[in-house]
Amino acid sequence: MKLRKELWFGFILMGLIIAAALGMLIAVPKITNGHIGLLMLSLVVVAIMLGFPTAFTLMGMGMLFTWIAYEENTTKTLDLMVQSAYKVMSNDVLISIPLFVFMGYLVERANLIEKLFRSLHLALARVPGSLAVATLVTCAVFATATGIVGAVVTLMGLLALPQMLKGGYDVRLSAGAITAGGCLGILIPPSVLLIVYGATAGVSVVQLYAGAFFPGLMLAGLYIVYVIIIAKLKPAMAPPLTAEQRFVPLPPDLLKVGATQAKRAVPLLIQALKGSRNHGVPTSYLLKQLGVALLPALLFAVVALASYNSATKLQPLEAPNSELSEMGAGSEPGGIAEPGGLAEPSGGLSEPPAEEEELKEMGSEDAASEVASEAAPPAPSEASAAAPAAADAVQTERKPASTGFWIGLGIGALALLAFYAILSFARLEIFKMLLSSFFPLLVLIMAVLGSIVFGLATPTEAAAVGALGGFLLAVAYRQLTLSVVKESVFLTAKTSAMVCWLFVGSAIFSAAFALLGGQELVEQWVLGMNLTKTQFLVLSQVIIFVLGWPLEWTEIIVIFMPIFIPLLDNFGVDPLFFGLLVALNLQTAFLSPPVAMSAFYLKGVAPKHVTLNQIFAGMLPFMGIQVVAIVLLYIWPQIGMWLPQVLYGR
Repeated sequence: MKLRKELWFGFILMGLIIAAALGMLIAVPKITNGHIGLLMLSLVVVAIMLGFPTAFTLMGMGMLFTWIAYEENTTKTLDLMVQSAYKVMSNDVLISIPLFVFMGYLVERANLIEKLFRSLHLALARVPGSLAVATLVTCAVFATATGIVGAVVTLMGLLALPQMLKGGYDVRLSAGAITAGGCLGILIPPSVLLIVYGATAGVSVVQLYAGAFFPGLMLAGLYIVYVIIIAKLKPAMAPPLTAEQRFVPLPPDLLKVGATQAKRAVPLLIQALKGSRNHGVPTSYLLKQLGVALLPALLFAVVALASYNSATKLQPLEAPNSELSEMGAGSEPGGIAEPGGLAEPSGGLSEPPAEEEELKEMGSEDAASEVASEAAPPAPSEASAAAPAAADAVQTERKPASTGFWIGLGIGALALLAFYAILSFARLEIFKMLLSSFFPLLVLIMAVLGSIVFGLATPTEAAAVGALGGFLLAVAYRQLTLSVVKESVFLTAKTSAMVCWLFVGSAIFSAAFALLGGQELVEQWVLGMNLTKTQFLVLSQVIIFVLGWPLEWTEIIVIFMPIFIPLLDNFGVDPLFFGLLVALNLQTAFLSPPVAMSAFYLKGVAPKHVTLNQIFAGMLPFMGIQVVAIVLLYIWPQIGMWLPQVLYGR
């Protein structure tokens, strides 16, 4: 019986660790608890690589070494286990994990991905490498809606890979596009990885979602640019679609009114509605087609009106106190109000009303009238009547729209005119396909992400909305059956249990590591190197990159992030920014051998002539793109930090 390469790799690594441990025993005159903690960390990594369950390996090793740290005190060890489990159970953020996972499984079973890929590859038919570009866009959209890497890679392997191979695409480019695109779900929100990191590092998941939005789009955009460049430079690797592959069949009713692939849709539909060329086609059908064609114009009108209202919103009252003083309601008697300031008294202080009556009684009518003329305030009724009128006058004033707004509106209008100038019946059919596949997912994603990013809902509440949206999508596409619900619930429970047990094991392991002094030893070692901030970030990302070869992202987050996070304050690194770097870096955990799970997912559904070595070779350029994305994020941190700063003032 032949052992798998991973087992050989694990045995070799275990031998190296044992040799290093023996060398440490010889070289270090006195073994401390911190060294025992490092030995525990090494044994956990080796045990996971040998195939032992991660969560229970962490718990087992953690309990054993906690018992050693507590000097064989069993009671304290069991207390720590109970406290760690309760800490995980009381974390509200983790409730969003099963809800997001449930949403993903329901969306996956709504059978949207086939329609989505078909409509996108037709819409992008004239783009170089259109099948690979459509694959990446489909993966990005679907991975965002599901966040389940295995499901996206498997489904795209069944749908896109045969299409690309049939179209003459290179096997390596096809495999790389599918595996890299499928991994985007662990970065682009709503991502389970960001929830796990946020709960581990104590960072707001809402801010992580806002921060990861643009880096995720940047990474997807880099993938697409790479494919387009390859298709331009080496057309043999990504041939353009043939006329047969670009052909879109038209409905019979549209053919009756004289529709062809190239004819403009809107003028012919209007002409058919006038009755001159309807050829027995129902008016309701023609109205429906025209309504679909005019949807972009309606959307443009709504957006333009909303933008105009926002651009010319009511001017706020800059100084309400001064306006009241103009009306005599808040100024000193006898004062003359100056805009933007306090009223200056013009004739000294006025006499009180009581003294004025005494003057009248004494016959000093001239004095009384002088006092009254100099200092009598307006009647209360006049002031109260003048105040609402002035307020209404201010509220009805709108500021003029800026030049930038009119320029943007003009560009949008020109784009709309260009759209209708090229809207043929073939493109109308593609647009209808996008309406039934792409836009429902887009609405679901925007509803979930928008409610989180703009503070309308917590991640848990937004996850509940997403789960309801996935349920409604499955109903709308008639895919909601009892078996689908049962399978989705079972897989959700399985995934959620795995993540939560990982947290319990991580809490126990981290506590044992800290009790043994391993964290302090690592911190002293790192600080003793006198690293700069840049050197520390490079070192940490290289370590995470290397760990991504044998380990999955869940294991890296729950085992090694508790070691890195306490070091961030010493180097002035924002935990949010560090999390974005880690999220980009952990894309490699699914693309780097020998544990590259996305390669095995694809190999399981690929044709027999597609070898694992070809899949690995196809993934390497995309791993290089991930490194480029990490460098770009480090050079320009605002790619990830701008949105959290704008929305939350971070």
